[in-house]
Amino acid sequence: MADQTERREDNAGVRSGRGLRLLSYNIQAGIDTAQYRDYLTKGWRHVLPSRQRMHNLDQIARMLRGYDLVGLQEVDSGSLRSGFLDMTEYLAHRAGYPYWYKQVNRDIGMIAQNSNGFLSRISPTQVARYRLPPGNGRGAMVLQFGEGDSALHVCSLHLALSRRMRRRQFDFVADILADAEHVVVMGDMNTSCDTQEFRRFVEGNDLKESACTQPTFPSWRPVKRIDHILVSHSLEVRNARVLDYPLSDHLPVCVELMIPDRVHLAA
Repeated sequence: MADQTERREDNAGVRSGRGLRLLSYNIQAGIDTAQYRDYLTKGWRHVLPSRQRMHNLDQIARMLRGYDLVGLQEVDSGSLRSGFLDMTEYLAHRAGYPYWYKQVNRDIGMIAQNSNGFLSRISPTQVARYRLPPGNGRGAMVLQFGEGDSALHVCSLHLALSRRMRRRQFDFVADILADAEHVVVMGDMNTSCDTQEFRRFVEGNDLKESACTQPTFPSWRPVKRIDHILVSHSLEVRNARVLDYPLSDHLPVCVELMIPDRVHLAA
């Protein structure tokens, strides 16, 4: 399942120090939504290109420049609606990331290429992509930074709307990460912090929540806490928060982590 890094620019720098800034954002394929009726009145942008989408992507890219590792959900990998633009690659170039990866979860041909994306300023040791059960268009990427017990594993995912499917997906992810000591799991999990399946995953895998008291959806009047960054107790959390950056129907969630000295990140 694992493959080596796909993109590299040899002159790219890596942030010094032990701090890492992470962000997770469901960008809704670059479609801004300001009210529920926009899902109807602006629904055409889910199938056709628009000039506003490119403006939104450029604004998102400017915001992403402040982070080291970025997990993206609802990215388009090149279809009619995006003008056949690979959004992950576009955002990587615009925001200055030397490494970028995508995972197409639902291929609808020319209409849409629904994907996860990941941007990194650090060279990963391995990148693995997993189709989450039951194979209905949801996926997870796991990026490993470093080797052996000292490696950092970052899982970026997008879970199902169904509670029953989320339980299966959480269990699947737990199996993938069972042997990892230093773990980050982030993404659109489509569930709040107090649900049974969420608590079972967090407590069963010795994780802790960040920014879980702050809602992320809908972006114009957030009431649901469904976007999360979960981390191992071995990682110190600093300045976890939700950003007021409504260029999607979700808000981005970010965190600064202090990484133990024994975790060696590649340059």
